[in-house]
Amino acid sequence: IYADPAKRLELYFRPKDPYCHPVCANRFPTSTMLLRVRRRSRKKKQLDTEEQTQPEVQFEMEILGIVTTVYKFQGMSDFQYLAMHSGPDGKQTSMYDKVLMLKPEKQEFFNRELPLYIPPPIFSRLNTPIDYFYRPDVQHRSGYSNPQVSGENLIGLSRARRPHNAIFVNFDDEEIPAKPLDAAVQTWKKVCNNPVDKKVEEELRKLFEVRPAWSRNAVKANVSVHPEKLKLLLPYLAYYMLTGPWRSLWIRFGYDPRKNPEAKIYQVLDFRIRCGMKYGYAPNDMPVKAKRSTYNYSLPITVKKQVSHTVSVHDLKQGLGTAGASGAKKPPSSRYKLKESIYIFREGALPPYRQMFYQFCDLNVESLQKIIHRNDGTESECTERDGWCLPKTTDDLRDSMSVMIKQIIRSTRPALFSNTTSSEDCKEQLPYESGEEEEEDEEEEEEEFKPSDGSENEMETEILDYV
Repeated sequence: IYADPAKRLELYFRPKDPYCHPVCANRFPTSTMLLRVRRRSRKKKQLDTEEQTQPEVQFEMEILGIVTTVYKFQGMSDFQYLAMHSGPDGKQTSMYDKVLMLKPEKQEFFNRELPLYIPPPIFSRLNTPIDYFYRPDVQHRSGYSNPQVSGENLIGLSRARRPHNAIFVNFDDEEIPAKPLDAAVQTWKKVCNNPVDKKVEEELRKLFEVRPAWSRNAVKANVSVHPEKLKLLLPYLAYYMLTGPWRSLWIRFGYDPRKNPEAKIYQVLDFRIRCGMKYGYAPNDMPVKAKRSTYNYSLPITVKKQVSHTVSVHDLKQGLGTAGASGAKKPPSSRYKLKESIYIFREGALPPYRQMFYQFCDLNVESLQKIIHRNDGTESECTERDGWCLPKTTDDLRDSMSVMIKQIIRSTRPALFSNTTSSEDCKEQLPYESGEEEEEDEEEEEEEFKPSDGSENEMETEILDYV
């Protein structure tokens, strides 16, 4: 616990009970001393036997060292759930000897008839007392009438999101916006008050002139801008496409990719590295690790959440905001830039993450570009699934990319493919499946991908920043 600053120290009242719920202590820095105090007492001899002898007490103190970290139990003790069964007469019977398997048991142990015992999956999420300010129910007041339902008097479960004035467009929408919202213009003009911000605005405007559609990761790899300011700048220059082949992209105002066949090179490919025993290697054997995993999840009560450093309006007005100690050494021109691999796919290089979003023009492989441009000059219809490309183009791209990645993994870990004899056999053993279906045994446990509904993953969650 001490080795991980984010962990909390757990105290179990019944250490041998696996169903015992602990109390947690938070970690605090301190500068105190650890003392060793000895108390020595020696009885004095008294001449008067009638008086009681008074012991002579001496204290010896020694400084052992300096304490820099302490753990304080500041929360309340949570519920304790015992493995007990209540009989008809109200008598409690312990079930520990029936539910705990302390040694290898035979089949009879599992076929016994036992009362149902299901421990709670989670206990209280809070272990510190909070003040709940009760208010009278207004419906019970005399003369009260329900107001008309509107956005002004609805009470949500959390605070209202800060509006960033982005315009969202679905593939089925007839019109596309030609200019930003007035609120988006005013918000950016209010924040853009220094030369650095104006330079960033010009750089992003030039990017949209060169390419009318960009993902947010691609923008971050080409422009060094504070993430909080990027939230305000993008709605000022582009609209956000929700569904269709250009989903999750920021598109220049006035440009409609559905009416321009040359826009097929900007379509999005949702690519996920295929892993599993049917592909020759398990998820843990992959050089590319998952960003998130259910196996590493810790309950909120056992982890002390790190305090996020929020950015204030004052920080946004001061150029690039709070840089922090880690970014202070980098020049402002590249302080917030991402690597090109975050949006560009190259042959011979593994993607940084197991799930990536690539635009077709960023697939820098000649064989992949041939698949994309198979119908150049003969595009007749723009569909929601395939855009301006031939049907199943995305499936063909995923198959080719999967073969490339498997070859890379084969070169880095040849022991995984010792049973295969040739590359042709490798291709035959690799079941080509559409990227619309995810492996059940994949560590990230992705949901089924449906292009018509958009991709519900981390790139699409940027919508929440603008609602």
